[in-house]
Amino acid sequence: MNVLEQLPEGLAGWPLAALVSLGSLLIMWFIKRLLLARLRRLADRSDYYYDSLLVSALQFPLSLLILLLNLILLRYLLARFDADSDQLAEWIPTLAKILVISAIVLFADRFLSGTLHRQTSRSEALVSSRSILQGITRGVVFGIGALILLSTLGISITPLIASLGITSLAVALALQPTLENFFSGVQLVMDKPIRVGDFIELDSGEQGFVEKIGWRSTWIRMLPNNMVIMPNSVLSQSKIINYYYPQKEMSMPVEVGVHYDSDLEHVERVTVEVAREILVSHKWGVDDYDTFIVYHTFDSSSINFTVMLRAQEYFNQFFIRSAFIKALHKRYKEEGIVIPYPIRALNTDQERPQFQHQELTRTAGD
Repeated sequence: MNVLEQLPEGLAGWPLAALVSLGSLLIMWFIKRLLLARLRRLADRSDYYYDSLLVSALQFPLSLLILLLNLILLRYLLARFDADSDQLAEWIPTLAKILVISAIVLFADRFLSGTLHRQTSRSEALVSSRSILQGITRGVVFGIGALILLSTLGISITPLIASLGITSLAVALALQPTLENFFSGVQLVMDKPIRVGDFIELDSGEQGFVEKIGWRSTWIRMLPNNMVIMPNSVLSQSKIINYYYPQKEMSMPVEVGVHYDSDLEHVERVTVEVAREILVSHKWGVDDYDTFIVYHTFDSSSINFTVMLRAQEYFNQFFIRSAFIKALHKRYKEEGIVIPYPIRALNTDQERPQFQHQELTRTAGD
């Protein structure tokens, strides 16, 4: 400082103070980058998650604190050079409070968001509620930070809280559909009738994978890769078939009909053999499933029965059913089992007495 004070009067004051503060800012920022890069490399070698999260959360708040330190340095230099002003003395402490509270709030927001992301990723029950939980957490953190900042700046928050109560009532009435969707989304998250990744079918007929459950709507990706966006309030009141709950595996019935002259014991034995071969050989079949058949109908041209197979997931059933039908058709030909065409027969012997009676009646009338 003695050296700086010995400089010519034209060089001292605002220009020199600003130059020194800017140089200090750049040096501190460079040191911060080197330090955080070193800490990040050390954290990457560790299996502990929160040390990496701590380093990541500190990055921007440290930049705000460095800016604060250099503002304090600038004011100190201006005071030493007798270039300080009353206006500067007023707004630097206020700006310092804003920077400190902002740094704390941003650090808390990043750290809590990272922690929440970690916990929801490790829990199937919470993964579908990640976006809603993060939104609520961020709203609480920034809301508390704003109230603390206003109180620190000398602004009374009691009238503000009272006015917010009245305003929130008006907003609630104006945003009733939006709030209905929001609380319906919370209900979906808590009740968990669907989860992100589930394959569902709506009562309106749409089928698809749940892509995300948001604040206002739920996104469902259909098999043709189209997206259905359903408001949460509508979805919570709809009838939903969840093909992934309680588990992804599902039984799949296949309807088959054979000729009336078939040996049903032989048909059952051959059909079960083919079904078990398909479930074992097919990559999407459940190989330990004990398949079976059930006869249920004397139809007009065939005896019908149902073969029960089992697929690993809902949309795998189409491929397993196709492979089973092809293999069963080939095996029935080898075994001489007939799958009849639809036939409608007229039994003239049974109907002849009725025809004769009608003819005699007509003759007597003549």
